[in-house]
Amino acid sequence: MHTVEPDVVTDVLIVGSGPAGASAALALSTYGVANIVVTRYASLADTPRAHITNQRTMEVLRDLGVEDEVVAKATPQHLMGNTTFCTSLAGEELGRVRSWGNDPLVQAAHELASPTRMCDMPQHLMEPVLVDAAVARGTRLRFSTVYKSFVQDADGVTVTVEDRLRGDEYTIRAKYLVGADGGRSQVAADAGLPMGGQMGVAGSVNIVFDADLSRYTAHRPSTLYWVLAPGATVGGIGAGLVRCVRPWNKWMVVWGYDVTAGAPDLTTEYAESVVRKLVGDDEIPVTVKSSSAWTVNEMYAQTYANGRVFCAGDATHRHPPSNGLGSNTSIQDSYNLAWKLKLVLEGVAGPKLLDTYTAERAPIGRQIVTRANRSIGETAPVFEALDGLSPQTPEQLWANIDARKDDTEAARKQRARLREAIAFKVYEFNAHGVDLNQRYASDAIVPDGTPAPGFDRDPELYHQPSSRPGAKLPHAWITSGTRTLSTLDTVGRGRFTLLTGIGGTAWAEAARAQDLEIATVVIGPGQEYEDPYGDWARLSEVADGGALLVRPDGYVAFRHATAAASDAEADRLLTEAVRRILGHG
Repeated sequence: MHTVEPDVVTDVLIVGSGPAGASAALALSTYGVANIVVTRYASLADTPRAHITNQRTMEVLRDLGVEDEVVAKATPQHLMGNTTFCTSLAGEELGRVRSWGNDPLVQAAHELASPTRMCDMPQHLMEPVLVDAAVARGTRLRFSTVYKSFVQDADGVTVTVEDRLRGDEYTIRAKYLVGADGGRSQVAADAGLPMGGQMGVAGSVNIVFDADLSRYTAHRPSTLYWVLAPGATVGGIGAGLVRCVRPWNKWMVVWGYDVTAGAPDLTTEYAESVVRKLVGDDEIPVTVKSSSAWTVNEMYAQTYANGRVFCAGDATHRHPPSNGLGSNTSIQDSYNLAWKLKLVLEGVAGPKLLDTYTAERAPIGRQIVTRANRSIGETAPVFEALDGLSPQTPEQLWANIDARKDDTEAARKQRARLREAIAFKVYEFNAHGVDLNQRYASDAIVPDGTPAPGFDRDPELYHQPSSRPGAKLPHAWITSGTRTLSTLDTVGRGRFTLLTGIGGTAWAEAARAQDLEIATVVIGPGQEYEDPYGDWARLSEVADGGALLVRPDGYVAFRHATAAASDAEADRLLTEAVRRILGHG
């Protein structure tokens, strides 16, 4: 038992203020759960780092009430999508991929899948939105505070931290500890979380700089410009990269280095030389703001928790930035965990509910680590099409690139190979299914006896909505009076929701009789919500008298395709489902 009086007491202590920690704090404070965030740093992120923000994350931010602020500060989707392959920004263009939902067919799929739009929201802009909202709702934030160690017992966790300003240590007593302290997580190490994969498989350098590059980019607006230049295949993420941070004057370059030889000396002269190599213009004014070295990792936690200690974000999945999955998965981890902590802390759910966090999120973490690293390898065929992987002089590479313009059979084949290789990068830049097809299997999901629907098309490229338990509630536009809203707007806000239609009165009554707070949504002619387009009738996969019980995170937990045989049956089935979901069954 805990005997020494702690200096500070809270319900949840979060270590780290990055996307995972900030979103955990925001969700918990939104739900009324007392929490403290500590970060070793004196400020929030000061470099762009993560930036691609996909539709599922935007749905989370919509539910947490900060979507509008993110949209106002982000680069919009239509400026993200001319992913360009070139010899330098000022040099020859080799091809483009319509990316991030900007292909017309993919754009239609995005509009059908969600009420939200993906955007480019650099981490140094995203963190203040999340943290400011969290603090406004009750989070207590402590900068310059280093996590040192924890001791847990049956009732809570005692964490020792160091105040870097005063130089002294103090203790924080929490019922639960969340380690969101990044890719070198000390909390995950101290918790002994088993990991798969390996760290440090390649090396990269980030160089943040200011320059007006509008003459090279405004006519082909994009988040990413990939540069195939001599040395680009060494380490790193597969090619030299020029990334737009803010159109068209704030940028970041990513360049590889040989990890076995160690990181280069990151002088301003070195950084500027790399920038000029990729931009291809020696005259344009360039101001280097910062440089940092990092390693490409391929590691994932097999377990996300140890007792009352949970980890989220890069602490549990460590991978390159390919596919833009890092902050998205981190925010979604925390969103999954927060409502479960709330219900357990309130005594509504049993501790078993918290076991479902690993069951649901660990497979996603492993999937995205694999996908991000595979995307690096999928850049190689672009070089291969230009014979750019075999050892050769820069002059020979330029000759190979130039040869594609010839009117010869060899050049025709080379052009075809190059087009195919660039088009295949759709798995990195338009992986809509990776973003939205996450399906859970855990004790917080009640199977309905139906077989898994599988996927009609490539599950990495295409989203396939489903209302089967374990899938995210499908999006459909419905109305309420003069308002048009998404089905996703009827759920969330920290509570369960039961959706039914005309003939589902028994389900609605059963929901109101539960000890758990369950909002009821009845969709049909003359009801509070109507389905004028018929989209919900098509997507819901249940009859008018059937029911869907949706969790606070928007996932379907229970489905009954038809009306209950009686009021008693509806009450029994729903009560049994709720007990199982809450860890009482």
